[in-house]
Amino acid sequence: MTTTEALRAALTGAGASRTLTLERGFQGLPDTAHGGSVLAVFDALGGRRGPRALRGHYLKRVPLGTPLALRVAAVGRFTLLDGDTALVEGGLDEPFDAGPAVEPPAVSAMALPISRGCFACGTDNPLGLVARLRADDAAVGGTWTPRPGFREADGTLAPVALTTLLDESAFWLGALATGESGMTTELRVTLHGEPKADEPITVSGARAAVRPRADARYWDTTITARTAGGRLVASAGITFVAVRGAARRLATGMLAVNDAALLRRVFPAYVT
Repeated sequence: MTTTEALRAALTGAGASRTLTLERGFQGLPDTAHGGSVLAVFDALGGRRGPRALRGHYLKRVPLGTPLALRVAAVGRFTLLDGDTALVEGGLDEPFDAGPAVEPPAVSAMALPISRGCFACGTDNPLGLVARLRADDAAVGGTWTPRPGFREADGTLAPVALTTLLDESAFWLGALATGESGMTTELRVTLHGEPKADEPITVSGARAAVRPRADARYWDTTITARTAGGRLVASAGITFVAVRGAARRLATGMLAVNDAALLRRVFPAYVT
């Protein structure tokens, strides 16, 4: 099953009221759907091709394996709910300009932590990207070679690959800026076109461009995705919110597949 087929299978119902049940292969943080996968659902419901912009405002974590109500408004607005609690609000948006390209870290730069189950980086997730991002003093990013499960019927790359790579990069930009774990809360992604499914994709975001808001828990990031030839295929402005203490649980779970020295560099207050 391709990732697009899995996302379609997660949706049931029709019209203005549907149900979304994301399988565990779409995990980001433990027991939580990856933000990029939810945004890809909104994109699929929008039904557009070519250049388009999306927005997702994540209010609460999105559980996996749980039927959630998805309300669809005719104006291209979506609300994901667990009972009466809104989890994510979003829809079509105005295009976002992430600025000029940033040189990604070299392949010799520090590899960022990975996990077993994550949709973006998980080593044991057959549905996922198995992406490997890196960081140096200037940037977070890396080059990802698409896997067969991300090929659409017309030979283009599934949009969920782009939304996930951008969201994953934003998480690590925020984590490195704060030394904390947390979540991405506001995603604005512009898809500039459909790259081919056999084109490597390079994502990159400048660490110097990460900025705190007045509420210093919230940090704004910008990331771009380009083909090997340098063509811009996606850009994003994504806000990371630091949750003090959350890195303790995350880092403890990651010790099974990451060196303690690496986790100490990313989360110095939580790994001894």
